[in-house]
Amino acid sequence: MLKDIRNNYQQNELLEKDVKENPLEQFRIWLDESLRSKVNEPTAMVLSTVDGQNRPHARVVLLKEQNSQGFVFFTNYSSAKAGHIAINRFASLTFFWPELERQVRIDGSIERISGKLSDEYFASRPVDSRLGAWASPQSQVISSKSVLDESFSKYRKKFGDEIPRPQNWGGYLVIPYQIEFWQGRPNRLHDRICYQLEKNGWKIVRLAP
Repeated sequence: MLKDIRNNYQQNELLEKDVKENPLEQFRIWLDESLRSKVNEPTAMVLSTVDGQNRPHARVVLLKEQNSQGFVFFTNYSSAKAGHIAINRFASLTFFWPELERQVRIDGSIERISGKLSDEYFASRPVDSRLGAWASPQSQVISSKSVLDESFSKYRKKFGDEIPRPQNWGGYLVIPYQIEFWQGRPNRLHDRICYQLEKNGWKIVRLAP
């Protein structure tokens, strides 16, 4: 029964004295630990957006860069998520690393990165991934899977291995104003350390589980 499924988390604890003053530095520590631990899909994150009717939408995307400003992912600028972002410039990211009994929640504003940076990343992708960006009219209704296969073949013939970045494809930067680090603990008394951006920098608080 679903109601009987439960785990008693007890691997680690998260204390204020042990965390960095800047949450982006703390995130990097946790991300590096997830990479070293070989957790499944360590860069997978749930991106949550809100549409024009204030209805939430969530999907999993991949983190492709984390820097001193925030978190970068790439997508089709004609996609549903891009439409939501054009309407509401705020979004949330959620990372969950069950092997480490950890979760990170990030709330922030979102903006496009430069065309130059999108070009650089696009050029680093495998050939088939670059062709896929051209072939798929992301989020649009299609009559069958063969539409994608035919489109992929068309662009392979057109470009060969010299594939430019589509103008409707590129990166977004999520600039956080709040980041919460969650560490599972026994008896559901989990550690929750939350960073809140204020005028003078980041404020660190503990939240009840």
